[in-house]
Amino acid sequence: MDFHKVKKLRGTVKIPGDKSISHRSVMFGAIAKGRTEITGFLQGADCLSTISCFRSMGIEIINDKHTVTVNGRGLNGLSAPDSVLDTGNSGTTTRLISGILAGQNFTSRLDGDASIRKRPMDRIIDPLRLMGADIQGDNNSSFAPLTIRGSKLNGIDYVSPVASAQIKSCLLLAGLYADGKTSVTEPTLSRNHTELMLSAFGAQVSSAGCTASVFPANELYGQKINVPGDISSAAYFIAAGLIVPDSEILIENVGINPTRDGMIKVCLAMGGSIELLNERTQGGEPVADLLVRSSSLHGTVIEGDIIPTLIDEIPVIAVLAAYADGETVIKDAAELKVKESDRIAVVTKNLSRMGADVTPADDGMTIRGGRPLHGAKLESFMDHRIAMSFTVAALGAEGTTSIADAGLAEISYPSYYKDLSALCV
Repeated sequence: MDFHKVKKLRGTVKIPGDKSISHRSVMFGAIAKGRTEITGFLQGADCLSTISCFRSMGIEIINDKHTVTVNGRGLNGLSAPDSVLDTGNSGTTTRLISGILAGQNFTSRLDGDASIRKRPMDRIIDPLRLMGADIQGDNNSSFAPLTIRGSKLNGIDYVSPVASAQIKSCLLLAGLYADGKTSVTEPTLSRNHTELMLSAFGAQVSSAGCTASVFPANELYGQKINVPGDISSAAYFIAAGLIVPDSEILIENVGINPTRDGMIKVCLAMGGSIELLNERTQGGEPVADLLVRSSSLHGTVIEGDIIPTLIDEIPVIAVLAAYADGETVIKDAAELKVKESDRIAVVTKNLSRMGADVTPADDGMTIRGGRPLHGAKLESFMDHRIAMSFTVAALGAEGTTSIADAGLAEISYPSYYKDLSALCV
Protein backbone atom coordinates (compact mmCIF):
# COMPACT_ATOMS: atom_id res chain seq x y z
CA MET A 1 0.00 0.00 0.00
CA ASP A 2 1.35 3.46 -0.97
CA PHE A 3 1.17 6.64 1.08
CA HIS A 4 2.09 10.26 0.32
CA LYS A 5 2.69 13.58 2.02
CA VAL A 6 -0.44 15.63 2.78
CA LYS A 7 -0.89 19.39 3.11
CA LYS A 8 -3.01 19.28 6.27
CA LEU A 9 -5.44 17.17 8.28
CA ARG A 10 -8.84 18.53 9.27
CA GLY A 11 -12.00 17.03 10.71
CA THR A 12 -13.47 14.78 13.37
CA VAL A 13 -12.86 11.09 13.95
CA LYS A 14 -14.54 8.72 16.40
CA ILE A 15 -12.19 6.02 17.60
CA PRO A 16 -13.39 2.39 17.75
CA GLY A 17 -13.67 0.59 21.07
CA ASP A 18 -10.74 -0.14 23.33
CA LYS A 19 -9.17 -3.47 22.44
CA SER A 20 -8.15 -4.39 25.99
CA ILE A 21 -11.61 -3.65 27.39
CA SER A 22 -13.38 -5.41 24.50
CA HIS A 23 -11.41 -8.62 25.12
CA ARG A 24 -12.14 -8.55 28.83
CA SER A 25 -15.84 -7.78 28.46
CA VAL A 26 -16.38 -10.99 26.47
CA MET A 27 -14.18 -13.13 28.73
CA PHE A 28 -15.74 -11.93 31.96
CA GLY A 29 -19.24 -12.10 30.49
CA ALA A 30 -18.65 -15.71 29.46
CA ILE A 31 -17.77 -16.82 33.00
CA ALA A 32 -20.45 -14.66 34.61
CA LYS A 33 -24.00 -15.75 35.31
CA GLY A 34 -26.61 -14.21 33.02
CA ARG A 35 -26.46 -11.75 30.16
CA THR A 36 -23.70 -9.26 29.43
CA GLU A 37 -24.48 -6.58 26.81
CA ILE A 38 -21.51 -4.81 25.25
CA THR A 39 -21.77 -1.65 23.14
CA GLY A 40 -18.78 -0.04 21.47
CA PHE A 41 -17.10 -3.44 21.08
CA LEU A 42 -14.05 -3.42 18.80
CA GLN A 43 -14.84 -5.52 15.73
CA GLY A 44 -11.17 -6.22 15.07
CA ALA A 45 -9.60 -9.57 14.29
CA ASP A 46 -8.04 -9.99 17.75
CA CYS A 47 -11.29 -9.42 19.63
CA LEU A 48 -13.19 -11.67 17.24
CA SER A 49 -10.69 -14.41 18.13
CA THR A 50 -11.77 -14.07 21.77
CA ILE A 51 -15.43 -14.45 20.78
CA SER A 52 -14.59 -17.53 18.70
CA CYS A 53 -12.72 -19.21 21.57
CA PHE A 54 -15.61 -18.86 24.00
CA ARG A 55 -18.17 -19.97 21.43
CA SER A 56 -16.04 -23.12 21.09
CA MET A 57 -16.56 -23.68 24.82
CA GLY A 58 -20.34 -23.55 24.63
CA ILE A 59 -21.02 -19.87 25.27
CA GLU A 60 -23.75 -18.27 23.17
CA ILE A 61 -22.47 -14.93 21.88
CA ILE A 62 -24.57 -12.80 19.53
CA ASN A 63 -22.64 -10.18 17.58
CA ASP A 64 -24.84 -7.89 15.50
CA LYS A 65 -22.01 -5.32 15.04
CA HIS A 66 -23.81 -2.76 17.24
CA THR A 67 -24.17 -4.84 20.40
CA VAL A 68 -22.39 -7.99 21.49
CA THR A 69 -24.53 -10.11 23.81
CA VAL A 70 -22.80 -12.78 25.89
CA ASN A 71 -25.07 -15.32 27.57
CA GLY A 72 -22.78 -16.39 30.38
CA ARG A 73 -23.05 -19.74 32.13
CA GLY A 74 -21.21 -18.94 35.33
CA LEU A 75 -17.69 -19.53 36.61
CA ASN A 76 -17.89 -23.26 36.00
CA GLY A 77 -20.14 -23.24 32.96
CA LEU A 78 -17.58 -23.62 30.19
CA SER A 79 -17.57 -26.87 28.19
CA ALA A 80 -14.56 -28.74 26.89
CA PRO A 81 -13.81 -27.54 23.33
CA ASP A 82 -13.99 -30.08 20.53
CA SER A 83 -10.94 -28.63 18.78
CA VAL A 84 -7.93 -26.40 19.34
CA LEU A 85 -8.81 -22.90 20.55
CA ASP A 86 -7.46 -20.57 17.86
CA THR A 87 -6.33 -17.23 19.31
CA GLY A 88 -5.16 -15.87 15.96
CA ASN A 89 -2.70 -13.00 16.39
CA SER A 90 -3.94 -12.08 19.86
CA GLY A 91 -1.49 -12.22 22.75
CA THR A 92 -4.19 -10.87 25.05
CA THR A 93 -6.54 -13.73 24.20
CA THR A 94 -3.79 -16.33 24.57
CA ARG A 95 -2.48 -15.17 27.93
CA LEU A 96 -5.71 -14.15 29.65
CA ILE A 97 -7.72 -17.18 28.61
CA SER A 98 -4.93 -19.40 29.97
CA GLY A 99 -5.72 -18.16 33.47
CA ILE A 100 -9.38 -19.13 33.06
CA LEU A 101 -8.61 -22.51 31.49
CA ALA A 102 -6.16 -23.41 34.26
CA GLY A 103 -9.04 -23.69 36.73
CA GLN A 104 -11.48 -25.71 34.61
CA ASN A 105 -12.27 -29.42 34.87
CA PHE A 106 -11.24 -30.25 31.31
CA THR A 107 -8.19 -30.22 29.03
CA SER A 108 -7.79 -27.66 26.28
CA ARG A 109 -5.25 -26.66 23.66
CA LEU A 110 -4.41 -23.10 22.59
CA ASP A 111 -2.72 -22.10 19.37
CA GLY A 112 -2.41 -19.04 17.17
CA ASP A 113 -0.66 -17.73 14.09
CA ALA A 114 3.08 -17.72 13.39
CA SER A 115 3.56 -14.56 15.44
CA ILE A 116 1.86 -16.02 18.52
CA ARG A 117 4.06 -19.12 18.29
CA LYS A 118 7.11 -16.86 18.70
CA ARG A 119 5.86 -14.89 21.71
CA PRO A 120 7.14 -16.00 25.13
CA MET A 121 4.56 -17.76 27.29
CA ASP A 122 6.87 -18.66 30.17
CA ARG A 123 5.84 -15.38 31.77
CA ILE A 124 2.41 -16.92 32.45
CA ILE A 125 3.39 -20.61 32.51
CA ASP A 126 5.79 -20.22 35.44
CA PRO A 127 3.45 -18.38 37.85
CA LEU A 128 0.45 -20.51 36.84
CA ARG A 129 2.48 -23.59 37.74
CA LEU A 130 3.20 -22.02 41.13
CA MET A 131 -0.59 -21.98 41.56
CA GLY A 132 -0.76 -25.69 40.74
CA ALA A 133 -1.70 -25.37 37.06
CA ASP A 134 -0.82 -28.06 34.54
CA ILE A 135 0.25 -26.04 31.48
CA GLN A 136 3.00 -26.61 28.96
CA GLY A 137 4.03 -25.99 25.39
CA ASP A 138 4.66 -28.80 22.98
CA ASN A 139 7.93 -30.66 23.71
CA ASN A 140 8.04 -28.87 27.09
CA SER A 141 8.66 -25.54 25.38
CA SER A 142 7.43 -22.15 26.62
CA PHE A 143 5.69 -21.30 23.35
CA ALA A 144 2.30 -22.02 21.81
CA PRO A 145 0.69 -24.43 21.10
CA LEU A 146 -0.15 -24.79 24.79
CA THR A 147 -1.88 -27.72 26.48
CA ILE A 148 -3.76 -26.84 29.67
CA ARG A 149 -5.18 -29.56 31.89
CA GLY A 150 -7.57 -28.02 34.36
CA SER A 151 -6.45 -28.37 37.98
CA LYS A 152 -7.20 -27.31 41.52
CA LEU A 153 -5.40 -24.01 42.03
CA ASN A 154 -3.80 -22.38 45.06
CA GLY A 155 -3.70 -18.69 45.80
CA ILE A 156 -0.20 -17.16 45.68
CA ASP A 157 1.61 -13.89 46.20
CA TYR A 158 3.49 -13.32 42.95
CA VAL A 159 6.11 -10.66 42.27
CA SER A 160 6.21 -10.13 38.53
CA PRO A 161 9.59 -9.28 36.99
CA VAL A 162 7.88 -7.00 34.44
CA ALA A 163 4.91 -4.65 34.49
CA SER A 164 2.43 -6.47 32.27
CA ALA A 165 -1.34 -6.29 32.35
CA GLN A 166 -1.46 -9.62 30.53
CA ILE A 167 0.49 -11.43 33.25
CA LYS A 168 -1.45 -9.72 36.02
CA SER A 169 -4.83 -10.40 34.40
CA CYS A 170 -4.00 -14.04 33.71
CA LEU A 171 -3.17 -14.66 37.36
CA LEU A 172 -6.14 -12.69 38.72
CA LEU A 173 -8.47 -14.73 36.51
CA ALA A 174 -6.86 -17.95 37.71
CA GLY A 175 -7.26 -16.59 41.23
CA LEU A 176 -11.05 -16.64 40.83
CA TYR A 177 -10.74 -20.45 40.84
CA ALA A 178 -8.07 -20.74 43.56
CA ASP A 179 -8.45 -21.82 47.18
CA GLY A 180 -7.28 -18.52 48.65
CA LYS A 181 -6.23 -14.95 47.94
CA THR A 182 -4.05 -14.32 44.89
CA SER A 183 -1.89 -11.18 44.71
CA VAL A 184 0.29 -9.85 41.89
CA THR A 185 2.91 -7.18 42.53
CA GLU A 186 4.50 -5.37 39.58
CA PRO A 187 7.60 -3.16 39.41
CA THR A 188 5.35 -0.36 38.14
CA LEU A 189 1.59 -0.28 37.69
CA SER A 190 0.29 -1.65 34.37
CA ARG A 191 -3.17 -0.93 32.93
CA ASN A 192 -5.90 -1.73 35.43
CA HIS A 193 -8.91 -2.59 33.26
CA THR A 194 -9.10 -6.10 34.73
CA GLU A 195 -9.29 -4.86 38.32
CA LEU A 196 -11.99 -2.29 37.47
CA MET A 197 -14.11 -4.64 35.40
CA LEU A 198 -13.82 -7.72 37.62
CA SER A 199 -15.00 -5.61 40.52
CA ALA A 200 -18.01 -4.45 38.49
CA PHE A 201 -18.87 -8.09 37.73
CA GLY A 202 -18.92 -8.85 41.46
CA ALA A 203 -15.44 -10.19 42.20
CA GLN A 204 -13.67 -9.22 45.41
CA VAL A 205 -10.71 -7.24 44.05
CA SER A 206 -8.40 -4.81 45.80
CA SER A 207 -5.46 -2.65 44.72
CA ALA A 208 -2.73 -1.05 46.80
CA GLY A 209 0.17 0.63 45.04
CA CYS A 210 1.54 -1.82 42.47
CA THR A 211 -0.22 -4.84 44.01
CA ALA A 212 -3.57 -6.19 42.82
CA SER A 213 -5.38 -8.96 44.70
CA VAL A 214 -8.41 -11.14 44.13
CA PHE A 215 -10.25 -13.62 46.33
CA PRO A 216 -11.89 -16.84 45.09
CA ALA A 217 -15.33 -16.10 43.63
CA ASN A 218 -18.57 -17.98 44.06
CA GLU A 219 -20.17 -16.25 41.10
CA LEU A 220 -19.85 -13.27 38.75
CA TYR A 221 -22.89 -11.52 37.29
CA GLY A 222 -23.55 -10.19 33.80
CA GLN A 223 -23.23 -6.45 33.19
CA LYS A 224 -23.95 -3.75 30.63
CA ILE A 225 -20.66 -2.42 29.29
CA ASN A 226 -20.09 0.63 27.07
CA VAL A 227 -16.55 0.34 25.74
CA PRO A 228 -14.73 3.69 25.42
CA GLY A 229 -12.55 4.48 22.41
CA ASP A 230 -9.05 2.99 22.37
CA ILE A 231 -6.30 5.50 23.14
CA SER A 232 -3.85 3.20 21.35
CA SER A 233 -5.88 3.76 18.16
CA ALA A 234 -6.23 7.47 18.87
CA ALA A 235 -2.43 7.70 19.12
CA TYR A 236 -1.99 7.64 15.33
CA PHE A 237 -4.32 10.59 14.83
CA ILE A 238 -2.74 12.45 17.74
CA ALA A 239 0.68 12.03 16.17
CA ALA A 240 -0.50 12.89 12.67
CA GLY A 241 -2.30 16.00 13.87
CA LEU A 242 0.80 17.22 15.66
CA ILE A 243 3.32 16.72 12.84
CA VAL A 244 1.34 17.68 9.70
CA PRO A 245 1.33 21.50 9.35
CA ASP A 246 -1.89 23.50 9.63
CA SER A 247 -3.83 20.54 11.05
CA GLU A 248 -6.68 20.37 13.56
CA ILE A 249 -8.35 17.08 14.49
CA LEU A 250 -11.08 16.39 17.03
CA ILE A 251 -10.80 12.80 18.24
CA GLU A 252 -14.01 11.75 19.98
CA ASN A 253 -14.70 9.27 22.78
CA VAL A 254 -11.13 8.43 23.85
CA GLY A 255 -10.49 6.46 27.04
CA ILE A 256 -8.02 8.37 29.22
CA ASN A 257 -7.52 5.87 32.03
CA PRO A 258 -4.42 7.07 33.96
CA THR A 259 -2.77 3.67 33.46
CA ARG A 260 -3.05 4.22 29.69
CA ASP A 261 -2.62 7.98 29.10
CA GLY A 262 1.16 8.14 28.75
CA MET A 263 0.83 9.08 25.07
CA ILE A 264 -0.92 12.31 26.01
CA LYS A 265 1.62 13.14 28.72
CA VAL A 266 4.57 12.58 26.39
CA CYS A 267 3.05 14.67 23.60
CA LEU A 268 2.44 17.53 26.03
CA ALA A 269 6.03 17.21 27.29
CA MET A 270 7.22 17.51 23.67
CA GLY A 271 5.27 20.75 23.21
CA GLY A 272 2.21 19.26 21.53
CA SER A 273 -1.14 21.06 21.54
CA ILE A 274 -3.73 18.63 22.93
CA GLU A 275 -6.89 19.87 24.64
CA LEU A 276 -9.16 17.54 26.64
CA LEU A 277 -12.83 18.38 26.08
CA ASN A 278 -16.07 16.95 27.45
CA GLU A 279 -14.36 14.89 30.16
CA ARG A 280 -16.69 12.29 31.64
CA THR A 281 -16.89 8.80 33.13
CA GLN A 282 -18.23 5.94 31.03
CA GLY A 283 -18.64 2.46 32.51
CA GLY A 284 -16.17 3.29 35.28
CA GLU A 285 -13.54 4.53 32.80
CA PRO A 286 -12.58 8.21 32.28
CA VAL A 287 -13.27 9.42 28.74
CA ALA A 288 -12.69 12.68 26.84
CA ASP A 289 -12.65 14.20 23.37
CA LEU A 290 -9.17 15.31 22.26
CA LEU A 291 -8.58 18.44 20.18
CA VAL A 292 -5.18 18.15 18.50
CA ARG A 293 -3.43 20.94 16.58
CA SER A 294 -0.16 20.91 14.65
CA SER A 295 2.74 21.93 16.88
CA SER A 296 6.46 22.62 17.00
CA LEU A 297 7.78 19.61 18.89
CA HIS A 298 11.01 19.10 20.80
CA GLY A 299 12.77 16.03 22.12
CA THR A 300 12.30 14.52 25.56
CA VAL A 301 13.30 11.56 27.72
CA ILE A 302 10.76 8.76 28.12
CA GLU A 303 11.56 6.28 30.88
CA GLY A 304 10.53 4.67 34.16
CA ASP A 305 6.97 4.41 35.42
CA ILE A 306 5.41 6.01 32.34
CA ILE A 307 6.54 3.19 30.03
CA PRO A 308 3.74 0.68 30.88
CA THR A 309 1.17 3.43 30.19
CA LEU A 310 2.31 3.82 26.58
CA ILE A 311 4.09 0.59 25.65
CA ASP A 312 1.88 0.02 22.57
CA GLU A 313 2.30 3.64 21.45
CA ILE A 314 6.11 3.72 21.43
CA PRO A 315 6.41 3.00 17.67
CA VAL A 316 4.33 6.06 16.78
CA ILE A 317 6.05 8.11 19.51
CA ALA A 318 9.34 7.28 17.78
CA VAL A 319 7.85 8.66 14.56
CA LEU A 320 6.87 11.84 16.43
CA ALA A 321 10.41 12.11 17.75
CA ALA A 322 11.83 11.95 14.22
CA TYR A 323 9.80 15.07 13.36
CA ALA A 324 10.72 16.89 16.60
CA ASP A 325 13.71 19.15 17.13
CA GLY A 326 16.48 17.72 19.30
CA GLU A 327 17.03 14.33 20.86
CA THR A 328 14.44 11.92 22.23
CA VAL A 329 15.62 9.04 24.40
CA ILE A 330 13.37 6.03 25.12
CA LYS A 331 14.51 3.77 27.98
CA ASP A 332 13.19 0.91 30.13
CA ALA A 333 11.18 -0.50 27.22
CA ALA A 334 12.78 -3.91 26.65
CA GLU A 335 9.23 -5.29 26.56
CA LEU A 336 9.09 -3.98 22.97
CA LYS A 337 11.25 -6.92 21.90
CA VAL A 338 8.53 -9.48 22.64
CA LYS A 339 5.53 -7.86 21.00
CA GLU A 340 4.16 -8.95 17.61
CA SER A 341 7.63 -8.05 16.33
CA ASP A 342 10.86 -6.84 17.92
CA ARG A 343 9.64 -3.27 17.84
CA ILE A 344 12.99 -1.77 18.80
CA ALA A 345 14.67 -3.38 15.80
CA VAL A 346 11.91 -2.79 13.26
CA VAL A 347 11.19 0.83 14.23
CA THR A 348 14.90 1.56 13.97
CA LYS A 349 15.11 -0.14 10.59
CA ASN A 350 12.10 1.63 9.07
CA LEU A 351 12.96 5.09 10.41
CA SER A 352 16.51 4.73 9.12
CA ARG A 353 15.19 3.83 5.66
CA MET A 354 13.22 7.08 5.69
CA GLY A 355 16.33 9.11 6.55
CA ALA A 356 15.93 9.48 10.31
CA ASP A 357 18.89 9.45 12.71
CA VAL A 358 18.05 6.69 15.18
CA THR A 359 20.16 4.37 17.33
CA PRO A 360 18.73 1.25 18.99
CA ALA A 361 19.48 0.17 22.55
CA ASP A 362 18.70 -2.99 24.52
CA ASP A 363 15.76 -1.27 26.22
CA GLY A 364 14.74 1.42 23.74
CA MET A 365 16.27 3.84 21.26
CA THR A 366 17.58 7.37 20.73
CA ILE A 367 16.09 9.48 17.96
CA ARG A 368 17.84 12.69 16.88
CA GLY A 369 14.99 14.56 15.23
CA GLY A 370 14.75 17.37 12.74
CA ARG A 371 16.13 15.63 9.65
CA PRO A 372 13.75 15.66 6.65
CA LEU A 373 12.18 12.26 6.04
CA HIS A 374 11.66 10.78 2.60
CA GLY A 375 9.52 8.00 1.23
CA ALA A 376 10.85 4.46 1.22
CA LYS A 377 9.84 0.83 0.81
CA LEU A 378 9.05 -0.43 4.29
CA GLU A 379 8.10 -3.73 5.91
CA SER A 380 5.30 -4.05 8.47
CA PHE A 381 6.98 -7.17 9.87
CA MET A 382 3.46 -8.61 10.28
CA ASP A 383 2.84 -6.11 13.10
CA HIS A 384 -0.27 -3.95 12.90
CA ARG A 385 1.18 -1.17 15.06
CA ILE A 386 4.27 -0.90 12.87
CA ALA A 387 2.11 -0.62 9.74
CA MET A 388 -0.07 2.09 11.28
CA SER A 389 2.82 4.06 12.77
CA PHE A 390 4.60 4.36 9.44
CA THR A 391 1.49 5.52 7.65
CA VAL A 392 1.79 8.50 10.01
CA ALA A 393 5.48 8.90 9.15
CA ALA A 394 4.55 8.95 5.45
CA LEU A 395 2.15 11.88 5.87
CA GLY A 396 5.05 14.28 6.40
CA ALA A 397 7.67 12.63 4.19
CA GLU A 398 8.62 13.68 0.66
CA GLY A 399 7.82 11.15 -2.03
CA THR A 400 6.05 7.81 -1.89
CA THR A 401 6.15 5.45 1.08
CA SER A 402 5.20 1.85 0.35
CA ILE A 403 4.29 -0.36 3.31
CA ALA A 404 4.01 -4.11 2.86
CA ASP A 405 1.00 -5.81 4.51
CA ALA A 406 -0.45 -2.48 5.63
CA GLY A 407 -3.85 -4.15 5.78
CA LEU A 408 -2.83 -5.63 9.13
CA ALA A 409 -4.38 -2.50 10.64
CA GLU A 410 -7.69 -4.39 10.71
CA ILE A 411 -6.39 -6.36 13.69
CA SER A 412 -7.02 -3.38 15.96
CA TYR A 413 -8.75 -0.77 13.76
CA PRO A 414 -10.76 -2.10 10.79
CA SER A 415 -11.68 1.37 9.43
CA TYR A 416 -8.28 3.01 10.03
CA TYR A 417 -7.44 3.90 6.43
CA LYS A 418 -10.95 5.08 5.67
CA ASP A 419 -10.94 7.35 8.72
CA LEU A 420 -7.44 8.65 7.96
CA SER A 421 -8.32 9.37 4.32
CA ALA A 422 -11.37 11.38 5.39
CA LEU A 423 -9.11 13.80 7.30
CA CYS A 424 -6.60 14.36 4.50
CA VAL A 425 -6.71 17.72 2.69
